Amino acid sequence: MKFIDLRSDTVTKPSDAMKKAMCDAELGDDVLGDDPTVTQLEKFTANLFNKEAALFVPSGTMGNQICLKAHTQPGWELLCERECHVVNYEVGGPAVHSQLLVNLLTTDHGMISAEQIRSSVRPVNIHCPLTKIVSLENTHNRHGGTVIPHDEVLRVKEVCDEFSLIYHLDGARIWNAHIASGLSLAELSAPYDSLSVCLSKGLGAPVGSLALGTEEFIEKCRRERKLFGGGMRQSGMLAAADLFAIEQNMSKLEIDHANAYYLAEKLNPLENFEIDLEWIHTNIIIANIVGNENSQSVFEKFTELQIGAIPTSPTKIRFVTHLDISKKDIDEVVERVVSVYS
Repeated sequence: MKFIDLRSDTVTKPSDAMKKAMCDAELGDDVLGDDPTVTQLEKFTANLFNKEAALFVPSGTMGNQICLKAHTQPGWELLCERECHVVNYEVGGPAVHSQLLVNLLTTDHGMISAEQIRSSVRPVNIHCPLTKIVSLENTHNRHGGTVIPHDEVLRVKEVCDEFSLIYHLDGARIWNAHIASGLSLAELSAPYDSLSVCLSKGLGAPVGSLALGTEEFIEKCRRERKLFGGGMRQSGMLAAADLFAIEQNMSKLEIDHANAYYLAEKLNPLENFEIDLEWIHTNIIIANIVGNENSQSVFEKFTELQIGAIPTSPTKIRFVTHLDISKKDIDEVVERVVSVYS
């Protein structure tokens, strides 16, 4: 029985064409600024997002944490959503690397409102930490790949400007938001002072993310990257895969979105699953487990069925469609699940 891996879109494998692009890449020492393929990727991506500069880093986690550290001083306060990746999946990075106080704001679907930001900014006096930075996530992983509403993003920007707050975006899956919303990458990223974007998820590259912002900010990030141990030498082979991923695979995200919605439609009628189809925006499904089971027991059954999925809480399990999953694979998943849960 074939293992159908819906654990994450990070499990994709490079295609033969991507591997050829990697092998053919022109190389140099990137820490010395001599790798032409890395430079090409940074300039190409900065242009896509209409930012002044970009910096190639090994991971989205490093991209986010470098941005936070380059923006802030120890003791400042970060406002972010309670379920965000920056806090839940980056090993306490804001506290460890930047010594930030983190204020977690609760939302229904991942978007912090402008009013929440306004009411969370602390008064400036000697007793309080300085509220200085806001971080959002688009698409939002733990809220099921939701595309956060751009009109509210712009309202938050107004509050950030009013209180002189730095505005950062964890844009690991901003490519999915672009395809789902129809807004350009430049439009989606315009309100933010910085963002981190990932190439090794839905776009299918093996490694790589970028931090983006002004030229002055990215130079600060370059120094932080060195401090974090993220300087790589002949990394043009990875950059070549990333360029290929952007140019060849971005349009294919639409297929992943359709497959996710199709799977959600098929699982939802089963008595053990409850999925709000209104919030299946992209390639992530967070299914509520109802009845007498919990996510661990469902996970164990799925493992026996050779289906990869990840429990995200005692009552939720996550499925992620991606480049290496076809409509035929989804039909096979449905057939196996129905055989157990019908």
